[in-house]
Amino acid sequence: MNLEDNVKLIVEQVLKEIAMTENSKAPSGSSDESKGTETGTACQDCADVADISAVDLQTQLLVPNPKNKELYMDMKKSTSARVGVWRAGPRPLTETLLRFRADHAVAQDSVMGEISEEDAVKYKMLYVKSACRDKDEYLTRPERGRILDDESLDTIRKECEKRPQVQIVVADGLSSKAVEANIPNLYPALLQGLQSMGIKLGTPLMAKYARVGLMDAIGEAIQPEVCLILIGERPGLGTAESMSAYIAYNPRLGMIESERTVLSNIHKGGTPAVEAGAHIATLVKRILDAKASGVNLKI
Repeated sequence: MNLEDNVKLIVEQVLKEIAMTENSKAPSGSSDESKGTETGTACQDCADVADISAVDLQTQLLVPNPKNKELYMDMKKSTSARVGVWRAGPRPLTETLLRFRADHAVAQDSVMGEISEEDAVKYKMLYVKSACRDKDEYLTRPERGRILDDESLDTIRKECEKRPQVQIVVADGLSSKAVEANIPNLYPALLQGLQSMGIKLGTPLMAKYARVGLMDAIGEAIQPEVCLILIGERPGLGTAESMSAYIAYNPRLGMIESERTVLSNIHKGGTPAVEAGAHIATLVKRILDAKASGVNLKI
């Protein structure tokens, strides 16, 4: 029996024990509700199982009788790492293992999730995509996520404003949940900040199956002074909603990574979305004034 089968068996046993415990507390009776149905439908108690993913790991302490509980709790509050989770012999506690599996599932869902044309319409953006045909190709062929497909390239050339001061691109990257969680607050703050400084914006884009390098291809087609891409980061077990902002002066094909200015870890446990939007606007202004980004920008 492999590890995955062991985990499934543990989960099944825990759920059965929870259901048995709850049933033993219920009053006896002959109603259909207390007995269940002969058709094998799930019992009502199953809906009452606690959502372990909702537990705040930074306030949860599973270590029995720690020598210095106050110090232990301070340490947990200072990091999103899984500390103070205890063990059963050499193995993790069942609750700890189940939470690990739950967070891993959330991360997988975020990677496999996709943005749609409806999302672009919601934020009044032009919808484009990379040369990747689907999510599988996006994950296995990263170089195709750095170029536009023919239809999107044609759309950008026809419908986007040419040579704007700043071109904004919102991209799914490796976390669609990052777009969903951060853009509603980050994007308005960013627009307000840029407009208050008199910076002229191009036609905003929302890009599907995008890698960071897609900003180079977009820059080559539109030739903005600055290109800014807001893109979902690779999710981890701590959060699946983290976003990064990559900003490049004179974006073009062939530019190197050190020419980009980056603000990472935009999420509720890092830099909050509203604060990030205001800070990015300030960074863009500095880049425009200095006519440089990345290691060439002296901050």
